[in-house]
Amino acid sequence: MRTFMTLTTAGLAALVWASGTAAQRGGIFQGSMEDPAIQYTKAPASNVVADLNARLADGSVRLRYDGRSGYLQSALDALNIPVESQLLLFSKTSLQAARINAENPRALFYADRVALGWVRDGDVIEVAAHDATLGTAFYTLEQKPPAATATEPPQFKRAFICLGCHVTSDTLGVPGLLMFSTNESGPGSLMRAVAMDQRTPLTSRWGGWLVTGSAGNVAHQGNALPSLDAVRRRDLANVNGLFEPDGYRAATSDVGSLLVFAHQAGMMNLLTRLAWEARVAAPSSGADPRVTQMMAGIAAEVVDYMLFVDEASLPAGVRASATFVQRFSANGPRDGKGRSLHDLDLTRRLLKYPCSYLIYSPAFDQLPPAAKDPVYRRLWDVLSGAETGERYRRALSREDRQAILEILRDTKTDLPMYWRG
Repeated sequence: MRTFMTLTTAGLAALVWASGTAAQRGGIFQGSMEDPAIQYTKAPASNVVADLNARLADGSVRLRYDGRSGYLQSALDALNIPVESQLLLFSKTSLQAARINAENPRALFYADRVALGWVRDGDVIEVAAHDATLGTAFYTLEQKPPAATATEPPQFKRAFICLGCHVTSDTLGVPGLLMFSTNESGPGSLMRAVAMDQRTPLTSRWGGWLVTGSAGNVAHQGNALPSLDAVRRRDLANVNGLFEPDGYRAATSDVGSLLVFAHQAGMMNLLTRLAWEARVAAPSSGADPRVTQMMAGIAAEVVDYMLFVDEASLPAGVRASATFVQRFSANGPRDGKGRSLHDLDLTRRLLKYPCSYLIYSPAFDQLPPAAKDPVYRRLWDVLSGAETGERYRRALSREDRQAILEILRDTKTDLPMYWRG
């Protein structure tokens, strides 16, 4: 049985949650997160936060508390999350909403397997880790300076209260990440929140977010602050002067980082739903053709998103931070020609080779055969050209398909034999 907890925050504007948006068009998981095949709240965790907790307990890693930022920098270092990923938002869509505003925006940081949220002077640091089998697991770390007599190191604690907002149709019915574009007409008024991902047109993105860099000539919804005129809203070099910087790690909320995170949030949710459906159906998956057909349909949704088939086009002139681009592109394996699925394009689309880098994640590697087999079959059909649908020809050139095939053959060791032909 799912347990939903109501989030009440003093001063929080009433929230209108616009479900069924363009951000998530597929089906949703309708089973129980406590199904014996899942046991979301009871099964042991296998993710970067669980690993860090073990190292904190044995003393091999220590967290350092530093002024108004608290454990922030220490936690980022321990989780190997780059400061360059920082995103800033002032919409009140968090557990600590009462502390968030334009003068005290929330900061988000992320790497391929984990995202971290920090609010200056907040009670906790919030962390979401993509678990090898559980999906997205939520944690909090108390922001309290250590007492001189403390004998126990700080620990990240599972935070099931987060499920009150993080299990919805926009997360595909599984615990997942959300990226909202919000608008609010004034204090105490209704705030409309629309989920967004890589398919959302840029003109509808980033309400309630700060956006540094340039999205070209697109009039997006970000930077909607009275202190910024129309020109600076579209081309904001940094956030200097917009709020007092004490505790923050960077002066950017980079457009390239925003684009990457939009893809990553949606891809994580799809992988979780795919895995959960397969695990729940496992007893009959080898015999029931209806289950086989269902898994093939979900795999097709996953592959379409993985290959950016319906990605919203990027206008000419997107300008991201060079440091973010370099840091992100340095991740991941490279093939014999030096190509990587982490290579960014940002001229007309997000990735130079449009296939999700999360194909290397532990969550993908540990997909049950009933999920991984149809995903690899569908990937092969699209990349080999056996799938001749117009939308695939339009989204992926022959050169794109060939490059992705070659990269995966060089960097994925678990490909089926038919991929080697």
